[in-house]
Amino acid sequence: MIQIGLEVHIDAPRERVWEILADHEAMPRWFPAREVIRRSAGSPDPNGVGAHRVIRLSGLALEEVVTAFKPSEHLEYSVIAGAPFVDHTADVILMDENGGTRVRWSTRFRPLLP
Repeated sequence: MIQIGLEVHIDAPRERVWEILADHEAMPRWFPAREVIRRSAGSPDPNGVGAHRVIRLSGLALEEVVTAFKPSEHLEYSVIAGAPFVDHTADVILMDENGGTRVRWSTRFRPLLP
């Protein structure tokens, strides 16, 4: 299993960071995707648990499903198709920090090839 983690401070309130992070179809404004399509809505929030999205990158289309969704705090998702790896889970955690927001992203997966 491979694990990767990144942290960054964003000089904006946690609620504002969450609005941008949780808006799947607006993701190309801050992530290098050509397009993000929400195939099916989550419940009770359309971008929440159960939301199925397709992220089109250059030459690659990843399918993801949201598995945990706590507004302004936590987003968890899994890549379910289109990637050269399996058993994928990723977490994004937002925390208040010095008048802004600390974003902690971590992912775990197993590559298809050793």
